[in-house]
Amino acid sequence: MVAAAPDPRSAAAPVAPALNLVDAAQAMGIAVKPLFPDAAVHASAAVAAPPSTPPNPELAAIEEEQRRFFVTQAPTDDEARQVASKLRVLPGVGKVYIKPAVESPLAPDSAGPPPPATTVPNFSIQQGYLDAAPGGVGARTSAWAHPGGKGEGVRFVDIEGGWTLEHIDFRGNSGGLIGGHPFTDAAWTNHGTAVLGEIRGDDNSLGVVGIAPQSTFHVVSHQGLGSAGAIDRAASALAAGDIMLLEMHRPGPRFGFVARNDQRGYIAVEWWPDDFLAIRRAVLRGIIVVEAAGNGAENLDDPLYDQPDPSFPDSWDNPFRDARDSGAIVVGAGAPPSGQFGPDRSRLDFSNFGSRLDCQGWGRGVVSTGYGDLYGGSADAFRTIAYTAQFSGTSSASPIVTGVVACLQGIARARGTSLDPTRVRMLLRETGSPQTGNPVGGVSQRIGNRPDLEALIARISGSA
Repeated sequence: MVAAAPDPRSAAAPVAPALNLVDAAQAMGIAVKPLFPDAAVHASAAVAAPPSTPPNPELAAIEEEQRRFFVTQAPTDDEARQVASKLRVLPGVGKVYIKPAVESPLAPDSAGPPPPATTVPNFSIQQGYLDAAPGGVGARTSAWAHPGGKGEGVRFVDIEGGWTLEHIDFRGNSGGLIGGHPFTDAAWTNHGTAVLGEIRGDDNSLGVVGIAPQSTFHVVSHQGLGSAGAIDRAASALAAGDIMLLEMHRPGPRFGFVARNDQRGYIAVEWWPDDFLAIRRAVLRGIIVVEAAGNGAENLDDPLYDQPDPSFPDSWDNPFRDARDSGAIVVGAGAPPSGQFGPDRSRLDFSNFGSRLDCQGWGRGVVSTGYGDLYGGSADAFRTIAYTAQFSGTSSASPIVTGVVACLQGIARARGTSLDPTRVRMLLRETGSPQTGNPVGGVSQRIGNRPDLEALIARISGSA
């Protein structure tokens, strides 16, 4: 639940400082804290010492707006509504809105796992997404031949629920957990493990190899921090040119913000005002943000998304339109080249779509770490040697794009430069293997092109 203090630019705003909200709520037995403590610290530091570079007015405005946001937790929907009602009457409160919990954007699958053998096999030959375009992204056929092309010197943070960080394929370049309290149940840990395997699986003779196997990863769990708080925490650990992956989506307004097993109506988290601010601040600091579009089968250009939740702050604009752009790279789910799920690079039926989407990745049939349907089984005793051939959703698509960006940034840095978020997103939109049509919506339901590292490298080399 998020409470926003009134906009100080509004004539109707009370003169009492927003921080009085903490004391007033405490008197009512409600624990409220700043949602973006890092923004307040950054502001204090900026006052104490002159910046080494000219100030960015938009970044300053974003941080000023972030300081108006406070957060509290409630264990049930009924209690959340009761707390919200109490907070709304406090003089230091402008708006209060309740956010549904985020979930992993995984297309559901099931499989019977085979028993583990004595030695983990090498599954990299089955990782078709590593291959040359148009079927793959050209990691092992192009990027890896270049200095920096395996992601050397590039850091990324994966934000989601949980992981098996002790997996046998994560023995190198792990910065570990840097925020939040990971979930420990298999649904969460398998998901995060599969995400990391696509990007950062060790380059060895067993299991899988990630698209950017020499990159360095950290993880932040949104449990205990909330989605916006997790984004802010991750941003504080990254520098310009580093990468942040948002592996989460949540129920949107289509079905009244209610969680559903089929994930219909789920959308990208940037639609919520506090998540937008956290993403935008990260991008303005030069961090490349990759965001799952979500599995809600939604057209994000629908006018429905122009209408805010009544409890959103008055400053809110629809980020799926051009009015307020977060700067994140939004990723849809496309069919792999197997033909089993439709024409290669066509939109999968569950993937959100629209003009806001920048590019696509494989959304079905992804070989990676975790789950155990390919190898190891689902028993907890084998979770460190588990592998899957069925990872899916915008969950599997977004790590592919993250790995591509890490390879490209590694090559750029090896050449003495660095790519900023705006240029990376532009390059992904202007290159790649084109989206193809499906029987339902043709190519009008935009998810964008599949990245092609050969073409991307040519662009940063000035040869195309």
